[in-house]
Amino acid sequence: MKMTRVRVESFTIALDGYAAGPNQDIGNPLGVGGTDLHQWLVPTRTFQQILFGANDGATGIDDDFAARGFKNVGAWILGRNMFGPIRGSWPDMNWKGWWGDNPPYHVPAFILTHHARPPIQMEGGTTFHFVTGGIHEALDRARDAANGMDVRIGGGVHTIQQYLRTGLIDELHIAISPVLLGSGERLFEGIDVRTLGYECVQFVASGKATHVVLRRQGHNDA
Repeated sequence: MKMTRVRVESFTIALDGYAAGPNQDIGNPLGVGGTDLHQWLVPTRTFQQILFGANDGATGIDDDFAARGFKNVGAWILGRNMFGPIRGSWPDMNWKGWWGDNPPYHVPAFILTHHARPPIQMEGGTTFHFVTGGIHEALDRARDAANGMDVRIGGGVHTIQQYLRTGLIDELHIAISPVLLGSGERLFEGIDVRTLGYECVQFVASGKATHVVLRRQGHNDA
């Protein structure tokens, strides 16, 4: 039986290390300029199928990495910014995420927040659960929900950093996009991933991104 792994997949950073641009709001979910990071991902067959239900899209290296991110994933963990632009207490229950009625997760997704909210059952198998007890509670609940499959940490930057610092992430796929954001949030700011035990186990370039897989020593695909 395979052990449940904790993975980061298809997380994209710019050449200057930023994974999100400044001034995130409802019109700029990834911050100003942040959508430029994902020029490798959006055209892929995987993205087009999962997001839009399309039957076409680009194949090749980029699509291979996009597709692997959804394999054997039984639950997600997301920071609150990945769910929406609202800060503080919930003004109402109307906002149900960036993705509309049928989000791309299709499994339980656990949202880190300081403000409780009842679960939201969406179309396609996604249920959003709101966790106020921190990263360890979220991971325990996600592991249980995954039922032996893997847990994917979707981001954003602060959420991944918290799990990295505690050594809870087994593997990260980072896509390096050939753009410059200039400011925003850097993924590895203040984090010594080498000392934490991570090493590069794969390094592949396409025409639109360089794909890097980092794995914590002592962990493999089994």
